[in-house]
Amino acid sequence: MTVWAGIVAVIGTVGMVVAGLFAARATTRAAAATAEATQAAARATAEPNQRQADLESFREIRQGLERRLERVEERERGLRSLVRAFAGYVAELGTQMRSHGIEPPAPPARVDEYNRTGV
Repeated sequence: MTVWAGIVAVIGTVGMVVAGLFAARATTRAAAATAEATQAAARATAEPNQRQADLESFREIRQGLERRLERVEERERGLRSLVRAFAGYVAELGTQMRSHGIEPPAPPARVDEYNRTGV
């Protein structure tokens, strides 16, 4: 082997090592780019599913609140009915007291306001 053949062999070997390093570096970058693209695609696919799940959760919450509101409204109607019935009962007792010559005590201000306004 001549000196020139040895130099060419060394340069060829160094060239192969450098080429291998560049290939490894390019492969690593390509793998990172592929992984990033895969993650972006997964996020894009998951977003509509997440929105649908959120919508379902909001619907469940709303339905629960609507049921609760219905119960509260029903209870309020019952209490209003009770107040009206009690007001009529007290008025009848007052009438009976007056018919027997007894003046009933004046009602509290809030009761008097209810008798005047109905609220």
